[in-house]
Formats: sequence, C-alpha cells, structure tokens
Amino acid sequence: MSAQKTSHKNHQTVMRKSAQTAPKRWFWLGCALTGVAMISATAGALLAVSLSTTPLMQRKLSPEEAAVFSGDDLTSMSLRLPKLTRPVNILILGMSVLTSDLKDQKTEPGKYFSQVNSFEGLSDVMLLLRFNPQNNKLTVLSIPRDTRTEVEGVGVTKINDANYHGGPALSAKSISSLLGGVNIDRYLRVNVGGVEKLVDALGGVNIHVPKDMKYRDDSQHLYINLKAGKQHLNGNQALQFLRFRYDDLGDIGRIQRQQLMMRALMEQALNPATLVRLPQIISTIQDHIDTNLSVEELAALVSFGVQTQRSDVQLLMVPGEFSDPKEYKLSFWLPHYNEIDTMMAKYFGIQSKNPQAQEPQINDPSSVKIAIQDSTGEQKAIDTLIENLNKAGYTRVYVSKNWPETLSVTRIVAQQGDFEDAKGIRNVLGLGDVRVESTGSLRSDVTIQLGKDWLNKKAKSNVNNKIPN
Repeated sequence: MSAQKTSHKNHQTVMRKSAQTAPKRWFWLGCALTGVAMISATAGALLAVSLSTTPLMQRKLSPEEAAVFSGDDLTSMSLRLPKLTRPVNILILGMSVLTSDLKDQKTEPGKYFSQVNSFEGLSDVMLLLRFNPQNNKLTVLSIPRDTRTEVEGVGVTKINDANYHGGPALSAKSISSLLGGVNIDRYLRVNVGGVEKLVDALGGVNIHVPKDMKYRDDSQHLYINLKAGKQHLNGNQALQFLRFRYDDLGDIGRIQRQQLMMRALMEQALNPATLVRLPQIISTIQDHIDTNLSVEELAALVSFGVQTQRSDVQLLMVPGEFSDPKEYKLSFWLPHYNEIDTMMAKYFGIQSKNPQAQEPQINDPSSVKIAIQDSTGEQKAIDTLIENLNKAGYTRVYVSKNWPETLSVTRIVAQQGDFEDAKGIRNVLGLGDVRVESTGSLRSDVTIQLGKDWLNKKAKSNVNNKIPN
C-alpha cells in the first residue's frame, strides 16, 4: 500500500512539473518557429528582389574603375540568410544635385535650380563604414566635404570634387589616399530623395533639435523651419535637420548633427523587423541609390547592424582644423595626418607609419584635454565636477557651451576616438555613458556632457556626509 501511495505521489509530481514546463516549451517553440518564419520570409523576399528588379548599380564602372574596389566575395549563406565573412569597408556618398551642378546644363542668372535625381555632382556627405564581424563593431568615419587633399587628375582641392570629376571610383581613390591607403570594398551613393524616402520608410525618427533652425533659399526651393526641442521628424523634416549648416561650425556642425541622426536611427530602426522589411525599403529608395553592392551583400550589412550593440557603434570624424582665411582663398578643413594615422591603425586595421602608434599608450590624466558641456543648469555641479577631475590628475579642463538637451545620464564622449581615456574618466566619476563619437567640443580629447545623474550622486554624497557616526 505504501509503495502504491509513493508511486501515485511521484506520478502527480511529474504531472505537475510537466504542466509547469509545458508553457515554457511552447513559448520557446513559438519563438523558434517565428524566427524560422522571419528568416524564410526575408530570404524569399530578398531572392524575389534580386531576381525581379533592375540592378542597384546606376552607373556602369569601367574595368579600371571597378578595380578600385575589391572583387572578392563579402558574404556567405547561413540559415538561408547572408552573413559577412570578414571586415568590410563601405564608402557612402550623399548627393544633393541641382541642375546647376550638372556638366551639360547651362544656367541663367535668377533661374530656379531644381533638385535632380542624379549622382554626378559634388558629394555632399562622405562616410566610410567598417563592418567588423571579428569584434562585432560598426565604425563610421565622417569625412568633411571641405577636406583639403590631392585628387588625381585635378590637383589639390576639396575632397568632394572627386565625385564630380570621376564618380565613386575617383572618390574612393582620393579617400583611400587621404586615409593611409585603406582598402574600400564597395560604394553606395544616395541622393536627398532617397534619404527622405528612407526615413519615411523607417517610420520617421525621434531626435532633439538643438535650436531653432530657419533658412530660406528660393533659388533651389530649400526651406528649413524646425523648432528646438525633442520631436518626431518625418523624411522631409529629417532632411532639413541634416542640411542645415548656417552656424558657427558650418559643415563640421552639420557632421555632428549627422552623427546624432545616425545614432538615433540605429537605436530605433535597426531591429529584426527592419530586416524583414528590407525588400520593401529597397524597392522604395531604389531609384535614388547607386551601388556596386549586391542585394545579398546589402542584406548581410543590415543583418550585421541589427545585431550590433549601441556601445559597439563608433562615430568618428577625420581629425583636422579650419583653415585661416588669410592663408587660403577657399575655406578648407585641414587634415591632421599624424592623428589620422593613429585613428586608422586603431579602428580600420591599417599599419601605422608612426611606430609610437603601435606602442601601448600610458594613460596620463594630465595630458587629456577635457571639455564640459552642462545640461543641468547648476553651476555648483560644474564646480564639483572640475574639483573631482583635478583631484584625479585631470588638470586640462575647460567649460564649453551648454548641451541643449537636458540629459538624465551623463555622456562621456571620446571626441578624438580615444575610448580608453573616456573610460578612465568614467571610472573617476563613477557614472556616465561612454561614447565614441564626434558630437562634443572640437578642441577636446574627451567631452563630458553633464547629466542629472551627477546631481543625484552629489546629493546622496552630501546626505551621507551629514549622517553622524
């Protein structure tokens, strides 16, 4: 009898455990089936796009031009979806082409210059993206369009002239030469119509507009009218945000806004749902892009982006300085070649010409130039921050203009790409979100965009100090 009771009790225990685990099994099975369905749908849709649409390349490259880019495969198939097989470098050229920019168009004084769906003018935006599956990092290097450099067959000029004179191949050669011979695997050109449609296809973007932006140019029907503050921008409004350059920093300020926009889009749009909708997105913007990427390679890049953590996205800018108007007739961004050399060795795997760049760097706080951009509105917070930094040996500290958006979390921005310096400062403060990007003060090595968390920490510290033993 005792044995029967024990057997019955064990049977009830097994049944209860089975009932408890069944929902979990069905949950994970559902997730697996959903994943398989998404992968199958995406793979099938990509195949349909690749077979049924016109090629993504709008410009036919000559054999000499095609040789500028690597000809080997970038991807392999995994679970029916393509994936990257090695680190790849993609050149992105953003185009804003008017009728007056085209070589075969004659313009008359006072005539309206309309936007055209073309890729043959000056490149308005230049980015070099590195997708690295070896460390799962995505690096974006912004190249100011006014960068002074040698363009083959043209001479010393602004680097955005290269596309006008020789298209994507000459642009790639000029940028590679500027950046120490970096290999460029593929290119993608997109004009303003494509950017507007892309943002709309992604559902718009949430971003903080740092100040009122107002500009009017009737000659090209360019009208910018954005109010300061956090808002949701549609495609046309996002273009206004990106194209505004009428402030003290000119094109460099615009690059900083581009980086803010890129990070916002990555954080809200790079998800599995975007991958599934990729064929629809390509179809929407296809007339506005020109690329030697295949659909499969494009899918592999988006898939990589979907899986990339925010902390693994690094936004850099070519180091340099504004030219002196007394020395140059044109306004240039003068590149700092030693700093470029170090940056390319660190983030793009280029063998440095400077032996010191390969040596382990000793973290010397006294050599780090730190800018403070306050978002709290509390002068005492700035004073205590400087005091804490000075005690830790950071003596090259200055206060820059306030950050326009109130931040709940302090941002520690590696302005020149030195992540270790930024991380060292975070360790001293005991808080903050470390970012590799170029949105801080131009003269700094690291910019601290001070948030409310610093106020909270100081308040707690004061309370603790008042508690008697």
